[in-house]
Amino acid sequence: MPPKVEKEHLNVVDIASSDDDGDAQTVARKQASSLGERQLRRNISSPEIPQSSGPITPPALPSGETLDSRSFWKAGNYVIGPTSKPALLEGALEHARVHPKFLHSNATSHKWAFGAIAELMDNAVDEIQHSATFIKVDKIDIKMDNSPGPALLFLDDGGGMDPVLLRKCMSLGYSSKKANTTIGQYGNGFKTSTMRLGADVIVFSRSTRAGKATQSVGLLSYTFLRRTGQDDVIVPMIDFDISGHWAEPIIYSTHDDWSSNLKTILEWSPFSLKEDLLLQFDDIGPHGTKIVIYNLWLNDEGIYELAFDDDDEDIRLRDEALREATTKVLKKTVELQSHISYRLRYSLRAYASMLYLRKFNNFQIILRGKPVQQFNIADELQYPKVVTYKPQVAAGSKECSVETTIGFIKETPTNVSGFNVYHKNRLIRPFWKVKSDGSVIGNGVVGVLEADFIEPAHDKQDFERSSLFVRLENRLKQMVHEYWKGHCYLMGYQPPGFAAKQKKLLANQHNNSSNFPAGGKQDSRDEQPGLDVPDVVMPEGDLASTSVDQLCEENIQLFMRCEEKAQKEAELKQTIEELEKGLEDMRKKCAHLSSLLESKRKQKVT
Repeated sequence: MPPKVEKEHLNVVDIASSDDDGDAQTVARKQASSLGERQLRRNISSPEIPQSSGPITPPALPSGETLDSRSFWKAGNYVIGPTSKPALLEGALEHARVHPKFLHSNATSHKWAFGAIAELMDNAVDEIQHSATFIKVDKIDIKMDNSPGPALLFLDDGGGMDPVLLRKCMSLGYSSKKANTTIGQYGNGFKTSTMRLGADVIVFSRSTRAGKATQSVGLLSYTFLRRTGQDDVIVPMIDFDISGHWAEPIIYSTHDDWSSNLKTILEWSPFSLKEDLLLQFDDIGPHGTKIVIYNLWLNDEGIYELAFDDDDEDIRLRDEALREATTKVLKKTVELQSHISYRLRYSLRAYASMLYLRKFNNFQIILRGKPVQQFNIADELQYPKVVTYKPQVAAGSKECSVETTIGFIKETPTNVSGFNVYHKNRLIRPFWKVKSDGSVIGNGVVGVLEADFIEPAHDKQDFERSSLFVRLENRLKQMVHEYWKGHCYLMGYQPPGFAAKQKKLLANQHNNSSNFPAGGKQDSRDEQPGLDVPDVVMPEGDLASTSVDQLCEENIQLFMRCEEKAQKEAELKQTIEELEKGLEDMRKKCAHLSSLLESKRKQKVT
């Protein structure tokens, strides 16, 4: 039976921005694809894939490769050779070109590798609306040029992607997630996260749309683009119709183009045979997506950034784990390092356990074969209190209220504190310390809240610095002080300023008592007209209690005033810098105008 032929041309994707729901030709055009394929066939050479010989020993680098090219933060520093722009075919439209270096620079938005892994987990969680029940994250061993190496595997049983959706996934800036409950929104997470973890990624996806079952393969390879000297991002893809008893290739232009895409995928992926490539669909099932990230990045010492052998049930960040091991071992240090607030820095299992606020009913995160037990820090608080905060949203926006659970963390070092701020169920800022460092106020105080009224940054590890965010930060500071004032004595702390005030009260009482002689009667020589000395002195405890409350209020007010002054000072400094910059620009313009006038004057004279 001959392969099915479609009218639309989707064989190769040139990555470009896309913000609306266009058809397949909006994302992949035949003319640009054919040109890219011809250039690909001219430049393609034998693959040179980095080798790996173990988790600690630096992997051997093939000829032509350097440590800089395998270290993420240096991988964009390669020389761009001369490029020539091919002439457009007749009737073809000009389109924006994206250089492969952009893939790397775009991925640098992820400073933290676990943030990139969380992006891929988010995609699977968003598929819960399409009946997804799990996301598996694991390390697999692959072979490139007969040399073993680790790779990251992500597998879910969501709705999967048909050929059109897969191409939109590979495009920049496209997102079909419009629901208020979905986490992804920028249409950039797949590219930034996969390229942050490794140089290359291959995607397998099965889907059924409108009664048609398909399976697709796509390869986004920074290694291929760099070594073959491409000046445009080309993503080879192949598709199959599996509605019948066997997989039939879907041909969009010519069979030669389809075969060329397959050849490129086999040469630059870990699967050098077509049979091995198709076997990767066996563990997907009728629908779902499988992502394999390989040529994982190395750290500055030439060792894999991710550690797989320290714990068979975990994935760790090697640099953070080494920093933990070399830290001076003290009792307090050991207690701190055993707490989840510290472990989530280097343990993916610890981070994933807190990544989502509400526990899933029918969904699991399975890390290296073992389900992750979800953990809500609010369940571990002593003397919890729920505080309602109503942010001042923009006019016309829907009013909302945010409930913050705050309390003392159980049986942990006092320097564990901060707010865990979520957005649409996803952890954005863990243990965010809003109090000033060095202050005892707020020690051991932890809070949990879901702030859907502020927007997260693109890497979902912080929030945009908007006015709403600044007001939230100030309210959380006030919340810590109010909670500390009313509850710190329960943990054995003295209220703020208690010792100083008590000392002052004792001094005052001592001075008052010195005005009386031993017999208890006032010395007539010390009498002062108009001074009414009470016969009964209030108990010391009542005086101290009243004075402490007043002092706490004064301290809170002083703190808020200091914060306001510091903020105003920062704003004034920024204004001064802007004015100085503007003044310097005006001076340059004046100097330029003066030179022009001088030249015109000389011309008139001559």
